[in-house]
Amino acid sequence: MNHAARRPGRGFVRAERAAEHGFTLVEVMVALMIFGMIAAAGVAILSFSIRAQAASATKLDDVSALARTMAILSADLGQATARATRDEGGTPRPAFVGGGGELVLVRNGWTNIDASPRAGEQKVAWRLDGTTLERVAYPQLDGAVPSAPASMLTRIAELRLRFRYAGAWSDRWDGADGVPLPQAAEVNLRRVDGTRYRAMFLVGTGYVPAAPGAPGPDATPGAPDAPR
Repeated sequence: MNHAARRPGRGFVRAERAAEHGFTLVEVMVALMIFGMIAAAGVAILSFSIRAQAASATKLDDVSALARTMAILSADLGQATARATRDEGGTPRPAFVGGGGELVLVRNGWTNIDASPRAGEQKVAWRLDGTTLERVAYPQLDGAVPSAPASMLTRIAELRLRFRYAGAWSDRWDGADGVPLPQAAEVNLRRVDGTRYRAMFLVGTGYVPAAPGAPGPDATPGAPDAPR
């Protein structure tokens, strides 16, 4: 009776122990492999998202720099004036000189917030230094060395300029024909990746050159502005 009474208890204990067994090594390795694949996929997606965000930010910054450059260049050309200057050595220079990847002009509208004793005109230059398009401003119109250049646009491989007057285009302009300003200017930029930008601007909006044979504005330094 005692042996018969103990058998059901022993059988119950064996069944309970059999139900309590854990994962095998193969099951654990498979689970770890699946978890690793999910983690790797998550890291790859996060890395791609970060790279895409950085690329988008870089592109937006470049587009903003291009728009800012075109706006400033448009303002400089639009406010160009027929005021000749002198360089650091005292040599007379035309009011508007362009060609060979460089543009030098005198513009109106130089804001004088602190009422400094200076002219309301400013001499500025645009040039390509290596692969950087720079804008150089002069503190004075005559005999002054240029200020530190401001970087406007980077990764520029080529800068080409053309100037229009009386229906004809020219690659250079120096006022040699007695006309200090062209009527329009074309700017062509080529980036190092081959992308090209082309823009056209009016020069000296409202400026009317003197008719052939008529007395024109004095081109010497300190002369009054051309009629506007």
